[in-house]
Amino acid sequence: MPGFHAGRPPRNKGLRYPADPPTVEEIVAVMQIAGDGLHGRRLRGLVVVLWRAGLRIDEALALREADLDRRRGSLLVRHGKGGRRREVGMDDWGWQELEPWLIARVALPIGPLFCIINGRTRGRPWSTSGARAELRRAATRAGVRRRFAPHQLRHAHAVEMAREGVPLIVIQRQLGHSNLGITSVYLQGIDNAEIIETVHARRAPMIAVSASPHSY
Repeated sequence: MPGFHAGRPPRNKGLRYPADPPTVEEIVAVMQIAGDGLHGRRLRGLVVVLWRAGLRIDEALALREADLDRRRGSLLVRHGKGGRRREVGMDDWGWQELEPWLIARVALPIGPLFCIINGRTRGRPWSTSGARAELRRAATRAGVRRRFAPHQLRHAHAVEMAREGVPLIVIQRQLGHSNLGITSVYLQGIDNAEIIETVHARRAPMIAVSASPHSY
């Protein structure tokens, strides 16, 4: 029943999960299984904002239509962690995938970008618990056999940008972290095999022709 857990701490309070971001294939599988109905478009739009813009779940659910600027490719987070305001970027592919929900959203009452679709509360904010549950169900249907939570998509965003060579300071600003130490924790999602392959593929040291072989 609604409000049953009101005032109770969440069951996972205080628990820490290892950085285990889903793969691109897993995320796309979840987006595909969501379908093209109203609920599917809304879920795909949420996945895109979490994954391609790296927002926290509460930041994504607090977005309003006016906070999106496709021309600049930006999303405005009015109240991030600690009440901080920031603008983040999102790539063209992300905007294309968000578009079906933006089109469908026009027929619903003015309000939050990700809103309730049916019933008396139509147009009201989509709850965090409702969004998490729908995301979890879609991941199960898609056959994803790892934890598939909103924060995992944020981790995936950080790891992918690091792989693409985006400077750490840019990743920090995009995620809204107060210091680089927090950002570095997100990048623990890069597995050992990738680290080993990267280091193993390093070029040999360059030695000047005039250098003596015994000058080390």
